[in-house]
Amino acid sequence: MTEKRDLPAHIAAALAGAGGPADSAGQPWSGRDLSGPGNPLHNFDADDGSADAGYVAAISALAAGRGGEAGVLHSLASARVFVPIVAQLGEEAEGAHGVKADKQADMALVTLKAPDGRRALPVFTSSAALEAWHADARPVAVYAARAALSAVAEKADLLVVDPGAEITFVVRRPGVWALAQQREWTPSYEDASLADFVAEAADGETDIVRIALAPGSGIAARTAAGQVIAGGGAGPELCLMLAVRDGLDQAQLQELAKRLQSRLAVSKDFAERVDSLEIRFTRSAAE
Repeated sequence: MTEKRDLPAHIAAALAGAGGPADSAGQPWSGRDLSGPGNPLHNFDADDGSADAGYVAAISALAAGRGGEAGVLHSLASARVFVPIVAQLGEEAEGAHGVKADKQADMALVTLKAPDGRRALPVFTSSAALEAWHADARPVAVYAARAALSAVAEKADLLVVDPGAEITFVVRRPGVWALAQQREWTPSYEDASLADFVAEAADGETDIVRIALAPGSGIAARTAAGQVIAGGGAGPELCLMLAVRDGLDQAQLQELAKRLQSRLAVSKDFAERVDSLEIRFTRSAAE
C-alpha cells in the first residue's frame, strides 16, 4: 500500500515549527553561506566533509549482519548530512543576436523518482560522495532530522542516503517521519503490536487458518559490489503471510487480499507504521 495520505497532525506541526524550507526567522535555507559566527549553521564551520563515524559504524554493522535498520536510523538521528542544491534557470533574457541568456537563476533542492514512482530526497554522508554523484551540486550541511523535515515538506516519501555509493540506504516513510520528529523508530516487521491490527482486519474471514507477519521481500539492498544486505531497500517492508483453507481459487485469493488491504488502509496507526505491504498465501487444511 503506497497511496498518498494527508500528513499526520504532529508532522504538520513539526514542519510549521521548523519553518519548512526556511529557518525559524523565515529566511530560506537555499543559498546560505555556512561560515561565520552569525550563521545558525555555524556548528558546521569546522566540518571536514567526511562521513559521520556513528553512521559508518552502523551501516558497516548492517552489511556485516551484526546490526539492523533501526541501528542505522538511530545513528542518523545525530548525524550531519549534505543535501544537494543545484542552480535552475528562473528567468531568461534576450541576449545579443537573439541568443537566450540567463537573467535569473534559483537554487533548487534535488529530488529523485523512485522505481515505484514515489518522490525521494537524496542526502549524502560526505561531501566526496555528493561530488561523485553530481559534480555541479552544492553541498548544504544539515542535520539528518532537518533533511527529513525537508523531505516531508517536498512530499517525498523516501530519504535516500548516499545514492550511487558502495552502500545506498533508503529510509522509508515511517522512518522519515520518525527522523523528522527525532524519535526512535521500530521497523514494522519488528513491531509486535501490528499483529492486533491484522487480527482485527481478518476478523470474520473464515477462509484464513493462520496469520503471521515477517520482513518483506523489499527490505534487502544490494551493494555496488553485488553483496545483499538485510536492510536499506525501498520496500515492500512488511509481509503478511496467510495460511488459507484448501479450495480457494486465484480470484478468491485476490478478493481476500483486497478486503484485508482495504481494512488496514483505513487504520491510521497501521498506515503510519507501515510503508508498504505484501501478502503471501499458503495452502492449509481447515482447522
